[in-house]
Amino acid sequence: MKRNWIAVFAAVLLLCTAGSVQAQGTLPIGSTISVTVDETVSSKTASVGQRVDGSVAANVTINGKVVIPKGAKANLEVASAQSAGKFKGQPKLWLKLVSVEVKGKTYTASTNWAGQTGASRGKRTAIGAGGGAAAGAVIGAIAGGGTGAAIGAAVGAGAGTGAAAMTGKTEVEIKAEQKVSFRLKTALTVQ
Repeated sequence: MKRNWIAVFAAVLLLCTAGSVQAQGTLPIGSTISVTVDETVSSKTASVGQRVDGSVAANVTINGKVVIPKGAKANLEVASAQSAGKFKGQPKLWLKLVSVEVKGKTYTASTNWAGQTGASRGKRTAIGAGGGAAAGAVIGAIAGGGTGAAIGAAVGAGAGTGAAAMTGKTEVEIKAEQKVSFRLKTALTVQ
């Protein structure tokens, strides 16, 4: 019975020691850490500095040794955000990896930003207004001559602008469960 306890104790000690050695090392500059985002973040509602939770998507290794295990908590932050606006503006949403948690310890990371910048809305609004004005002018000219064309152009431009403001999804999003990759700007030592 005593031998069984000693064997169990030795096995537990060996596993604990092996686990400690497994998660030590220094990730060099340029190492990639892929993160699965836990929640949807949108350029429409996000604000700079907003915290976003995630988890490491795949083991991060050095020479075959796991330094940051898959599933480790990843703390993200909105680095840059801007809504598209109703008539003009370019939506953007960029995240940065702030830190990872390994075996109860938090390690600060310095990484590039990951995200996207969407298409500008100003050009789309101008096209909508211009197309509406042209259509209104043609209809107005047919209905009432020169004065009708001017009135039709004004009404058409208003309708085109309103349609451009109401249609289309121009915001950018990073959806829950989406994988985002970050590249280290400085080495990261995990002990």
